[in-house]
Parts: sequence; structure tokens; C-alpha cells
Amino acid sequence: MSVAQDRPKTISDTLTRIIDMSVDTYYNPYKMFEWPETLPDEQWWMTQELMSTYGTRYHEELTEQQLQALSKWESVHFYSLNVHGIRELLIEVVKRVHMPGFEVESEFFHHFIGEENEHMWFFAKFCLNYGKKIYPDRKMSFQIEENEADIESFLVFSRILIFEELVDYVNLRMGRDESLHKIIRQVNSIHHQDESRHIAFGRELVKQLWDRLTPKYSAETLKHIEDYLKRYMTASVQSLYNPAIYKDAGLPDPYKMRTDLLADPARRPYNNKILKRSIDFYTKKGIIHDGDFL
Repeated sequence: MSVAQDRPKTISDTLTRIIDMSVDTYYNPYKMFEWPETLPDEQWWMTQELMSTYGTRYHEELTEQQLQALSKWESVHFYSLNVHGIRELLIEVVKRVHMPGFEVESEFFHHFIGEENEHMWFFAKFCLNYGKKIYPDRKMSFQIEENEADIESFLVFSRILIFEELVDYVNLRMGRDESLHKIIRQVNSIHHQDESRHIAFGRELVKQLWDRLTPKYSAETLKHIEDYLKRYMTASVQSLYNPAIYKDAGLPDPYKMRTDLLADPARRPYNNKILKRSIDFYTKKGIIHDGDFL
């Protein structure tokens, strides 16, 4: 029996539901956004609680003007991370379209690829329109000793799921924040609408890929996978702290500022909030055994 034929009914039901939703809620992003020519600097570009300085002495000591400047570059940086993250996940998903083992998922992959390509376009457009740049991708490359195809696929879709849940946490709050400009709320709200479907699919797929790994590999190999996921989650949170954004906001000693913020215990609860859904999911499934590692 093929992998596709042996797949539990749950993912087929999930796929049918979210494909129908993708079709029913389809929008044309090239027509729906009204892009202002400029956005004023004297405004909030990011929800304050989501800024990398929130809860620390830096947030208390900076003036409102400095914080608003920083919020601009934090916002542009966040969308830049989306551009790079989406590019990575598109490459990996395209590799698996209509490949053995993904017969059931391939129709959804087509919708996923189309939607994510449009997301990458509007995030890049925001960055280029209002920041005049896309911040470079500086995320670390992660390797694991085991290079089996099924382990690689599990890690690929885990990275996608973790990335999407992190982004969606921010999108949901930014989309509802009335202190932000309409176009900022709209970009975040629209992305959240699509990501909720992608996350539902991602969780089902990750669960089923994991269930095929556990009887096949040793406890040592499964521990390597757990350690890899913890490193990836930690790096994903740390990527939000970029010295380039502190420099662009005109703040002194940006590298020291990043070091201080990463070491500040006041930031820990906010980091945990960002990844709480992912940590809870992987802990409940038994993939991660210690959720207190950030």
C-alpha cells in the first residue's frame, strides 16, 4: 500500500475543507490594496508590545519619537523576514509537489504556493515602498546528522509550521491595533486570514509525518530532531533582534543593544508568547519534552 493510500482520513478531510475555503475566500492582492504614496514617520508602525525593546529599560528611556522611529524599522524588518521565510518554504514545497508520498497533499500545495507567492509580493512591496529596502536574510543554516528523506520532510514542514505560527501571532495583533495605519492593519489582517488555513494543514501534516518516524528511528535520532527544533525556534525568535534596525532608527551602539536585549530577562515572557503555540503543540505531541528552553 502506498504512503498516500495509507494516510489517515483526518488530513484528507482537513485538505478538502481548507481547499474549499481557499477557493471561496480568494482575493486578488494586486487589486485589493490601496497603497499610500508615503506613510508618516510620526506614527506607530508596529504594536508596541511586539517591539523587541518592550518591557526593558530601553523602552522606558527612549523618547516617543525614537520609539516611533524604531517601530518603523521593526515593522519593515518583520516583513523582510516574511519575504525570506516565504521564499524558503516555497522552494521546499515546490520540490514535493506530485512527488511520491505527497499525492494527497499536492492539490493543496498548488493553492499554498499561489497564496504564499502573493504574500511575498505584498510584504516586499510594503518594504520597498516605505522602507526603500528589504533587510538581508541573516538566519542561520541548520544541519542535522541524519539526512534521511522522511526526516528531512518532517523538519521542512516543521520549519514552515513554526515560521507561520510565529508570524501569525504578530499578524493577529497588528491587524487589530487601531493605533496603526490602515495599510499596516490590512496587510497583517489579510495574511492572518490565509495563514490560519495553512497552520491547520501544517499541524495535521507534521503530526502524521512524526507518527511515521517514531517507530522507525532510535531514541537518539529522535532526540537529535528535538534538539534541532529547539535550536530553530530559538534562532527564529532571535532573528527579530537585528542591530540594523537599531542603527536605522538612529540609536547608538546597535550591537550592544541587541546583546543587552537578548540577555534581558524581561524579554523572556514576550519571546515565550511569540512561540507559545508551537511549543505547546510540539510538547503535547511528545516531539519536544522540555518546553522551557527559550
